[in-house]
Amino acid sequence: METGRPLFIPVILGTARMGRMSLHAARLVTGELGKRAGVETDLIDIAKLPLPTNDAGEAIKQADFSAKMNKADALVVVSPEYNHGYSGLLKHVLDSCLKEYIHKAVGIVGVSAGPFGGTRVIQNLLPVMREIGLVTIFWDVNFSSVQKVFAEDGKLLDESYIRRIDKFLKELIWMAKTLRQGREQIALD
Repeated sequence: METGRPLFIPVILGTARMGRMSLHAARLVTGELGKRAGVETDLIDIAKLPLPTNDAGEAIKQADFSAKMNKADALVVVSPEYNHGYSGLLKHVLDSCLKEYIHKAVGIVGVSAGPFGGTRVIQNLLPVMREIGLVTIFWDVNFSSVQKVFAEDGKLLDESYIRRIDKFLKELIWMAKTLRQGREQIALD
């Protein structure tokens, strides 16, 4: 594995709703990821991606998003829970790429206003991640009662989330390094 090239791990914010508290969670995770040595990151807000909604799949591939997914060594998906599921727009965006995801790690961050912290959205995203070729890590971050975790301005009110994010990112970075070495060194026979 090329040691001079930093890992690129973008964070995808998986909702376009106004007033979304998940934006605070995505910014926090992106900030914590950006503090890691040997890691570059970028917050990708799906609300700002210029993807048409009158077609689907790779027919709507957006060049910048595709290039970032191709460059990525791993991804973080931050998704609020909407009635036990994820936003249709997140699925639409994810489906716009396919080969770009193969054998790359993904960690999922669930966000909810309720007590389960997006557990159900994570549960519903896992088979999607597998189907598109991503390798899920076994740690998640769950933001329960998110309105109590962040102030309106985005300031973190519960510092215990830093430890949870640290554990999550350690696993994600280990998996990203391992899978990058595999992609670069081991032929798929």
